[in-house]
Amino acid sequence: MQILFKSRSPKANELREVAQQRLRFSLRRLSWLVPRATVRLSDVNGPRGGIDKRCQLELRTDGGVTAIVTSVASDWRTAIDHAVARAGRILMRQWRRGKLAQRTGQRAITMQA
Repeated sequence: MQILFKSRSPKANELREVAQQRLRFSLRRLSWLVPRATVRLSDVNGPRGGIDKRCQLELRTDGGVTAIVTSVASDWRTAIDHAVARAGRILMRQWRRGKLAQRTGQRAITMQA
């Protein structure tokens, strides 16, 4: 899996390795499904503070489907963790839906024959 990291904030750039490791660890079972992922970290309010650290993940699957997951939190690590966890759940759900549709179609064909 190729992971691209984009951020304008110097503090967010320090978390490049953390974000890549969390994404690889969380999606290790589904890495064959996602050849390319983009991690974007941004500070919504700038220096004003508050809950304004945004982590956006863009996952491109082999089937041409793009899943975009966004999480906003008060610090970078929490935003990264929430976005990665949600991305894993979304990918598993999409994969299961595809598998279930194939299985029911196969069953219907075998039952008619």
